[in-house]
Amino acid sequence: MTQTTGKTTEIETQFELALADKKLPSLAHAIICFLGVFLMISLGLFVFEASLHAIIFLALIWATMQAALLGHSFLVIRQMMNHGIYKALPALYIFLLIGMVIASYMQSGTIASLFYYGIDLLSPVIFLPVGLVLCCLMSVATGTSWGTVGTLGVVLMGIGDAMGIPLPIVAGMIISGATFGDKLSPISDTTNLAAMSAETSLYRHIYSMLYTTVPTFLIVLCLFILIGLQYSNTQLQLNGMHVETVSDTIRLALGNVYQLNPLITLLPLMVMFGLSLKRYAPEVSMSISILVAMLIAIVYQGKNGIDVLNALWLNSDGTTGIENLDMLLGRGGMYSMAWTLLLSVMALALGGILHHAGFLRVLLINIIVHIRRIGTLIATTIAAGFACNLAMGEAYISIILNSQLFKGFYEEKGIDRAVLSRSVEEGATQTTALIPWTTTGTFYAATLGVATLEYAPYALLNLLNPCLSIIMAYAGIGLLKKMH
Repeated sequence: MTQTTGKTTEIETQFELALADKKLPSLAHAIICFLGVFLMISLGLFVFEASLHAIIFLALIWATMQAALLGHSFLVIRQMMNHGIYKALPALYIFLLIGMVIASYMQSGTIASLFYYGIDLLSPVIFLPVGLVLCCLMSVATGTSWGTVGTLGVVLMGIGDAMGIPLPIVAGMIISGATFGDKLSPISDTTNLAAMSAETSLYRHIYSMLYTTVPTFLIVLCLFILIGLQYSNTQLQLNGMHVETVSDTIRLALGNVYQLNPLITLLPLMVMFGLSLKRYAPEVSMSISILVAMLIAIVYQGKNGIDVLNALWLNSDGTTGIENLDMLLGRGGMYSMAWTLLLSVMALALGGILHHAGFLRVLLINIIVHIRRIGTLIATTIAAGFACNLAMGEAYISIILNSQLFKGFYEEKGIDRAVLSRSVEEGATQTTALIPWTTTGTFYAATLGVATLEYAPYALLNLLNPCLSIIMAYAGIGLLKKMH
């Protein structure tokens, strides 16, 4: 055991010395490295339609070769990958917990209750704007976009499917609402991380974001109202057939399988909601909520305890007799997150090499030194967040890195650090859902059952917020001056 510990310490020391040695690549080398990764992913996905996991594996080999050309040993390169994964471990834990939350909520009747009582509240014409507002409220209250997508989002996908609204549009609406809260909630991890990294106060950061986020939300709300009007004559569907009394049919089917007293079945959701408001860690809130849901499933729904426990690994389809509804009720479990989890680990390892070997830093610094205008500085900050997400697959790392890189430049221009924190979030938090290999993009795709590139055109808040922020920056709107 002592020998292993000694070897680990030696490798860690080599890693730190290699980084301290500042073996940075040249600008040409950094461009070649990123160009290779970009070509592999773009050609692999869109031309050859290869598996994304296999593409990322090839990109990992390419990045490893480029780091080796700088003189880094394999042990040091492996530590780079390890550090890339380590930074995002909380997100990976939440991957597994969300899978169990969904499965336990299915078993306890929580999702069934939301579906049962929610299906009549939304007609096709108002479904999208109302769903957007509901997702915004839940994500602001809980501070988690993943929790919103994994619970309310799953229900809205089922209702939207029954209404005949294309699922990519529904997914885009859900993600827009979930991102709104993930960006603005005082209990959101990314909101707190951005404020901390930029060295500004939390509420100054939120105040700064209101300048760009509120106008964007109003635009997005109007757009979803217009999109919803296209489905004003759409009838609810059941198994491909138009049925006038589909809501009654669904209610009857759910009532035959579950006991649906909302005071009991919605308790797991209320527990998670309450613990989130009290600022408990997401892992704690979700774990307690899962245990409460399991207890309800066993005691109140009368399910077999072993079956409920096994569902946490892999849930089984519902037994209502309605195919689409049974598929919805069979969602969740840790196994359902396996595709997402494995891809995230590989993408994070790739990001670790690109970051620690200096390829990303060299590329960004050579761009930053040529910036003269404030509008260009903000546009570059947002674009850098997107580039970091592309390279490293995780918004947390992008937020920290860009705050460090751009902080001095905002100081020189006399711009409040809350504008930096806002721009960092709009580049990192907003765009991570639009990239297929990020932890967020893979999670949303797996949970909602819609590919990232299919829902991305309809994730209107994520698309428009960075654009509006850049336009406002060039117009001189919302540029808070440094507080003294």
